[in-house]
Amino acid sequence: MSIYSRIAGTGSYLPEKVLSNHDLEKMVETSDQWIQERTGIKKRHIAEAGQTTCDLAEQAAARALKAAGKTAQEIDLIVVATTTPDKIFPSTACLLQQRLGNHGCAAFDIQAVCTGFVYAMGVADKFIKTGAARTALVVGAETLSRILDWNDRGTCILFGDGAGAVVLEAADKPGILSTHLHADGAYEELLHVPGGISRGFDMEADGADPHFMQMKGNEVFKMAVNTLGRIVDETLAANGMKKSDIDWLVPHQANIRIIKATARKLSMDMDNVVVTIGEHGNTSAASVPLALDTAVKDGRIKRGETLLLEAFGGGFTWGSVLLNY
Repeated sequence: MSIYSRIAGTGSYLPEKVLSNHDLEKMVETSDQWIQERTGIKKRHIAEAGQTTCDLAEQAAARALKAAGKTAQEIDLIVVATTTPDKIFPSTACLLQQRLGNHGCAAFDIQAVCTGFVYAMGVADKFIKTGAARTALVVGAETLSRILDWNDRGTCILFGDGAGAVVLEAADKPGILSTHLHADGAYEELLHVPGGISRGFDMEADGADPHFMQMKGNEVFKMAVNTLGRIVDETLAANGMKKSDIDWLVPHQANIRIIKATARKLSMDMDNVVVTIGEHGNTSAASVPLALDTAVKDGRIKRGETLLLEAFGGGFTWGSVLLNY
């Protein structure tokens, strides 16, 4: 008998501190109107001093476990997608495992920036389908505020902190139908943090601080729209499905214009697209599970419906998950 993986429960968490567009008007040369028109973002949540990625992940994980009716001891795989880990090592997944009181199961991080959660779902799905795990905790968690230059209006208006999680369990009927993961490192410098452990943190020739994110926004926007269009075609073709077979699009929350372009590709009404970017901005690996949990909790997404999750991020990385919820 074939083994499949299905979502047993979802959870999410946002830090209490809120930074609105009006707050940003006092920090950099921008305006609430400009930010909303260009991005769709109204506010973002920012981790408090001392509040770590693992802190956010723990809250989201606990809520997902509760929704799934599972204990931490039942988890036999933990995958955390993050680009802002608490420490160089151990992994944030190991730190989360300790917090949850789980001992012995495999636990590791995945780094694919904004596509991280989609990558993590793809990996966990393979573990369950091969019988290597039966119950997986998959988390996307970020404290991107730690790598933002708050004087750079091109990036600081876009990003926020948060965490989302799902519990996947083995099932005899398909939950996840397919996952599609891609990357192309040729576009490294369009969206990156220049510094690193092995290359060091020397100042860039142009005086830019290598600790902070750098982005060429227009180029990233164009690549994202084109690439996400292709991943939609690839996912539908792989499953022999039509656009009309998709009930919900749960996209990475990067920019409302990118989300609308992907919806047009699917010939999908925006009423069937989960949009949460206005409330928390771009939370990188946390954005897809945050959006998913929001729509599950408010009753929009119901059991038996077909969902397309997709994301695009630095690397460049991109991918999708097609599933029956």
